Amino acid sequence: MKELLQEYPIFFSILQILYVVGVLALAVKIIMDTRRTSKTLAYLLLVVFLPIVGVIVYFVFGVNYRKTRFFSFKIKYNQEVYDDIRQKIRAAHDKALADRPDIQEKFRSTVDFLARATQSPLINGNHVQLLQNGEEKFPKVFEVLSNAKHHIHLEYYIYEADDIGKQLAELLMQKAKEGVTVRFLYDDFGSSGMRKKLRKRLEEAGVHVSPVNKVRFKLFANRINYRDHRKIIVVDGQHAFTGGINVADKYINPNDSRYWRDVHLYIRGAGAFYFQYLFLTGWMFATKKMLKPENGFFFSGEPDAAGKTIQVAASGPDTTPAIMMTTVSAIYSAKKRILLATPYFIPTEPVMNAIKQQSLAGVEIFLLAPERGDSAVVNAAAFSYFEDLLSWNVRIWLYQKGMMHAKTMVVDDDFACVGTANLDIRSHELNFEVNTLIYDKEISEQLAESFMADLQESREIKLHEWQQRPKLKIVFENLARLLSPLM
Repeated sequence: MKELLQEYPIFFSILQILYVVGVLALAVKIIMDTRRTSKTLAYLLLVVFLPIVGVIVYFVFGVNYRKTRFFSFKIKYNQEVYDDIRQKIRAAHDKALADRPDIQEKFRSTVDFLARATQSPLINGNHVQLLQNGEEKFPKVFEVLSNAKHHIHLEYYIYEADDIGKQLAELLMQKAKEGVTVRFLYDDFGSSGMRKKLRKRLEEAGVHVSPVNKVRFKLFANRINYRDHRKIIVVDGQHAFTGGINVADKYINPNDSRYWRDVHLYIRGAGAFYFQYLFLTGWMFATKKMLKPENGFFFSGEPDAAGKTIQVAASGPDTTPAIMMTTVSAIYSAKKRILLATPYFIPTEPVMNAIKQQSLAGVEIFLLAPERGDSAVVNAAAFSYFEDLLSWNVRIWLYQKGMMHAKTMVVDDDFACVGTANLDIRSHELNFEVNTLIYDKEISEQLAESFMADLQESREIKLHEWQQRPKLKIVFENLARLLSPLM
């Protein structure tokens, strides 16, 4: 190498200049295109100190595609579908507000924000059922799917072709042969189980199948940064399922696997309305084909007089960060207590600030996270935030029975949230996600009871104990936190 430098000094000088110019140009692009300071610094550090790795990571995960034509199609589809159902949305929202003045009093900012920013209405008269783990979810799903008459719409982040996945596929093919229209939307990055052979079988049976963001070369594809993390089922416009549980055997906790703790929702009534809207816009984005709302797509019955009031918070790279903003709004609305469960805790600054302010103001905040997550780096990044939380009097429990995968929140005794979104940057800024807000005391109490039961399988950590952990562990956690904006 020394001889080459001596023989071709001008050539290597030019390479050095090109390298410096390239790094500076990319640094300017990162600064101009990245919104958050923490993420900007993380990318800059990678590019400067690990240039080859940094360039690859940035162009795969960092380029901001919100401003490009990539999502302009979806924004257009969203508006076209919304225009077709505008009157239904407005009527449902106005009626719910009139029937529930108590919601308007305490949660007005949350309700109004979702209605204006995402056109998500407040909807009364829904049957809502909490489903604990896959053991409760899948029997209910199969029961409802078996009785489908008009259509079945599914949208999933993870589909595995294991036992439970095969059962689902067989049922979908059976219903398609019976004349029910079946559409299956899956995330191409997350659903490794959707092989060509299985997809061909589904399509030959009459099931319409499409990936979201088709990824041909996953290692170098920037589209994998924008994942469809939603879990949605809509049946006949009357029934909806959503929550944290994907389609895989591990969610039903077979004896030979690690215990997987999660929560899902079953909704019957007009509350299925907005999930249908989300599916229709997602389907059109994936297939590039218009799918006009039909008569059978939306709830046509009478609302349950004793039913629950819900509102759906959905966000993605094509919208404002509605889930993050409603999470912050709900935290600020608390008067007494907040219960938070999440598998991944890498909060945005607004969420962290809201937790800090409310805890220091005297609101009791409980956080439940896994002792051992499914990613050592992500787990370490989460742990790096705990000392600050503990110093603000937030109480933290680490779940020890297995993997805590639930994404839930209970505020006081009258607000519950079950969704697909983690309390992390990816869910709040990059992924397609959906959370269900339930303005109801009974559901809030049920979710609080299950949360407290989970604490019995967890250990509470204290500030003095946390400060005594090994120095090497702290260094690793802080390094992971430095990269957390990229996770």
